[in-house]
Amino acid sequence: MTATKANISPQFKELSITQAQKVKLNKHPSDYKAHEVKKAGKKKAHLIAGDILEQSRSALIAAHEKLWACKKYGVLIVLQGMDTAGKDGTIRHILSGINPQGCRVAGFKVPTTEEHSHSFLWRYQKEVPARGEVVIFNRSHYEDVLAVKVHPEYMEQLPEELSFKKNKKFWDSRYEDINAFEHHLARNGILVLKFFLHISKDEQKNRLLERLTLEEKYWKISPADLKERQFWDQYSAAYEDLLSQTGHEYAPWIIVPANDKKIARAIIANVIADAINGLAIDFPKLTTDAIQELKLAKVALEKEPNL
Repeated sequence: MTATKANISPQFKELSITQAQKVKLNKHPSDYKAHEVKKAGKKKAHLIAGDILEQSRSALIAAHEKLWACKKYGVLIVLQGMDTAGKDGTIRHILSGINPQGCRVAGFKVPTTEEHSHSFLWRYQKEVPARGEVVIFNRSHYEDVLAVKVHPEYMEQLPEELSFKKNKKFWDSRYEDINAFEHHLARNGILVLKFFLHISKDEQKNRLLERLTLEEKYWKISPADLKERQFWDQYSAAYEDLLSQTGHEYAPWIIVPANDKKIARAIIANVIADAINGLAIDFPKLTTDAIQELKLAKVALEKEPNL
């Protein structure tokens, strides 16, 4: 059975992971084409990125109208990244202007008691998009091979013989479950796009310091964020493992250089717009009889006297 696949723009192919391969994050820049941006100048680069974002957002709005009208495909967008990577801002800038009837964001906090009593994918399965809908997972099922891997105490209560302590292939099994979940979605008309917002440790430090310096940004930070920074290397290793094992043509990862927020948003918007436009979507075609009926209704309406 074939599966829905993403049409990735040629200029961003180098950022995509579409098959099993060894991923090392230090081989992927967190600054997009730093030499070219430096040569153009940051101000000019931001102007270009702004134009691309606007064009891509307009293309996305138009594509979403067709997606919503024909209801053949759904779109799942997964956003992952270290703390301060820019997930919330990306959502705000990219989704501006999209019909809210067919678009929503699903955020996932610490699992509830009920959620922990089910399989780890249960709470995510409930939020997948319907056909015609775009859903963004702000953090996602990948937290169960990230935060849980770094902090095993977050693990749900599994039978001892199935736990990671007893099962050497525990994490490989989770990757298999995730791959099967996403493959199932793709085989049922759901376009799956996954973005890892890749920032450097120094950039995270700068963003944390900004939040600690500006009072209007205090609400964005908690002591837990600073504590988690101590686990940077462990999170990086966990990301490398999942990126290595869960990138496929039917559910590609895009490793987005995200040190510069404006450039990162332009890349993500462009990839999403191109991928949705690559689907076989269009406005529903009316029958000849239906068109004739509408024409007659128009004539009758025009004949009504004005009050």
